[in-house]
Amino acid sequence: MSSLLHITNGDVLTERLKKLNLSGDVITWREMLCEGQTLPTVGTESFWKARFEFLHKNYKVSKSWFIEKTLKEYRSLCSHKQQDHIILWFEYDLFCQINMLAVISWLLTHRKYAQISLVCSGKEDDTDQMYSLNDLTDEQLLRLYENKKELTQDDAEYADYVWQLYCSNNPIRLENVTDFKDYQFDYLGEAVKSHLKRFPSIANGLNNMENNILQLAVDKKPKSKAEYMDILLKNQSNLGFTDTQYDRALTRLKPLITSLNPVRISKKGKEILEGKTSYYSCIQQNDVYLGGALKYNFLFNTESNRILKL
Repeated sequence: MSSLLHITNGDVLTERLKKLNLSGDVITWREMLCEGQTLPTVGTESFWKARFEFLHKNYKVSKSWFIEKTLKEYRSLCSHKQQDHIILWFEYDLFCQINMLAVISWLLTHRKYAQISLVCSGKEDDTDQMYSLNDLTDEQLLRLYENKKELTQDDAEYADYVWQLYCSNNPIRLENVTDFKDYQFDYLGEAVKSHLKRFPSIANGLNNMENNILQLAVDKKPKSKAEYMDILLKNQSNLGFTDTQYDRALTRLKPLITSLNPVRISKKGKEILEGKTSYYSCIQQNDVYLGGALKYNFLFNTESNRILKL
């Protein structure tokens, strides 16, 4: 009888799993590695130092909060050395897929002999809707668990390989990976595509998410910030972001938004959306990372879907 350890993507799911009385301990991976600089050596002192610096600067995360919420849970993971079957609970979106890669990379180094299984939600029925784990009923969660994918050594090494590329200083390497379908990660290819679209576009210097934020303001004409945020969260494709990430993005775009109650875009904002002018020089910063790459050292060509190095 193997001993189990569950690693989840968030506290809400952790509490649900505990109530479902699945055998094994449950640990929450409390990170958002899709944002800010990431080092390939997950769990090292330099890795956590880079993460804290990013979270502190951009989200005002205090040292005590970081230690209590993230590091304490990570240390709990480190102390679970006996379990020989580790089950990962993650979702289809970019936010989850990047966290998943990092966890698998860590397991490959620190739990070499453990069997890794993956429970991953996304397309769960015949509709176009993509489901998060918390969208599912207890019965659906248990069914997904029963049908979990046992990852092979090749799967785990592939996840680690993609993680190393995500952490490299050149996203073109990641762009050249095309064999996602050969491995048991159904949503990784689409997540990587969305990641690459986070580099600024040649057309106007804004990335896909930033363009979407402005376009939805023009199209939907939200009457308040709350309504706007609701629209943004429901129309974000597979990013998996929360209002926290969108608030930060709105701060970047603040000069182009003249009002939030109701939401109005400036004349310049509309010109940028139409591709008449570029916002690159206004939004460009030298210390903004996406994984291991500097965001503004690269441009995304929306016509060819290719990355260019500046």
